[in-house]
Amino acid sequence: MDLKSLRYFVAVAETGHITRAAARLGMQQPPLSQQIRALEESLGTTLFVRHPKGVTLTDSGELLLVDSRRLLGDAEAVKTRMRAVAAGHAGVLAVGYTSSAAAHALTPKVLRESRRAFPDIALQIAEDHAAGLTESLATGRLHCGFLRVPVARPAGLVFETLAREPVLVALPVGHRLLKRKARALPLTQLKDERFILVRQSGAAGLYANLLSLCEKQGFTPVVAHEVGRMMTALNLVAAGEGITVVPASMQGVHAQALEYRPLEGASSLDAPLTLVFREADCHGALRSFVELARATAAVRSK
Repeated sequence: MDLKSLRYFVAVAETGHITRAAARLGMQQPPLSQQIRALEESLGTTLFVRHPKGVTLTDSGELLLVDSRRLLGDAEAVKTRMRAVAAGHAGVLAVGYTSSAAAHALTPKVLRESRRAFPDIALQIAEDHAAGLTESLATGRLHCGFLRVPVARPAGLVFETLAREPVLVALPVGHRLLKRKARALPLTQLKDERFILVRQSGAAGLYANLLSLCEKQGFTPVVAHEVGRMMTALNLVAAGEGITVVPASMQGVHAQALEYRPLEGASSLDAPLTLVFREADCHGALRSFVELARATAAVRSK
């Protein structure tokens, strides 16, 4: 017994006539009769009572009609779901982000737009540092992710910049440098400060760029703490342990304990928002998500 046999059976049951069912199915009457007899033999029961004006269902046939309609409906639903998956309108998508990427307005906007546009794509969300996200993407545990400056570029991954923003220095309220009349702080004014930086294995990119820029301006910053997350760095700054540098979208964190200032002479130091995905897997739901992220970023940049 297969789905084709069940479709033949349902057609005969609904028309009550072999010849009319054959016409509905686009086939000849003799092969249809043979298919119905073969189905009855395989099930070991009679499904129809034959009479000159057509056929009527037996008790076994009535039961099989209920199950056949359900099975055929389930099969059609599976086919519909698979078509939706192939078209990128359904499926499961594992998306990761760093805490600093999540602070950028574009990241939650893309996630919201994805849920609105593709309600049948189930998003599985995870947070990690940039190195962890990159490894998870490279090994296939994640489909795509949002991070800032890439810390590594494994083969097979695409790194696409969706947006850029300046970086700000975060200082504890009452810090001596906040007394300056000029709002922007020259980078050289920070040479005696204690920096709190995300450890390089977790997010080398942004902070490697910062250290390089400091070296170019004639000093090596004092690194008081290395931490695993930007939020941890801000927590320590709020506690008076030092200063840090973060993307502008993170200003407002610990608003009562921190103040944020732009950096003078550090225009080359910015924070991108980077979308990362596996090139070989960019089809179906992932392709739809990537295209939506691009379109959302393009609209936002106008």
